[in-house]
Amino acid sequence: MPLRVTFVAAARGSPLLPERFEDDRPLDRAGWDEVERAVGALLPLAAAELRYCSPTPRSRATGAALGYAPLVQPALRDCDMGRWRGLTLGEAMAREPAAVDAWLADPRSSPHGGEPLLAFISRVGGWLDTRPADDGGRIVAVAEPSVIRAALLYVLNAPPSSYWNLDVLPLSTTTVTGRAGRWNLRFDGIPAQPSRT
Repeated sequence: MPLRVTFVAAARGSPLLPERFEDDRPLDRAGWDEVERAVGALLPLAAAELRYCSPTPRSRATGAALGYAPLVQPALRDCDMGRWRGLTLGEAMAREPAAVDAWLADPRSSPHGGEPLLAFISRVGGWLDTRPADDGGRIVAVAEPSVIRAALLYVLNAPPSSYWNLDVLPLSTTTVTGRAGRWNLRFDGIPAQPSRT
């Protein structure tokens, strides 16, 4: 029986706040409301034998609110963005336009002084490949959307440039099945998404 890993995207909070690199903001009231509306659809995943989360405040809070009691996994942290940490893409572009262009064009580059995109994808894939798979089983992992995108590229062996073409919605689920070196993407459907008003 193959291993089944379901990723749950952390709630994001207010849509009025800009998305920032390595954003460590906790869930705001809008984020808590989103989780509350989604708990009925996502609570069954708490039956997984192993439950993990990214170390971000949003991922930990989302996992706890969904009743998962997840174990924090440092390997599921967001990409290390070096001196761009806390900036929006627009702010980084205004400060260092050539560096941002190089970073977007080359997945091996790290002009921000942090982690290259290729290393980030490999780190997340390495975590996935080291999950215990002796007798199959189910795992749930609450993570930031960027981490889930990295996992999908690894599973599909897709070119790193595809990273920019994947959207992962807050509180959506993505399931992969298999074992180290042999992963498949499984489309189970997405629970009804809470409206963002």
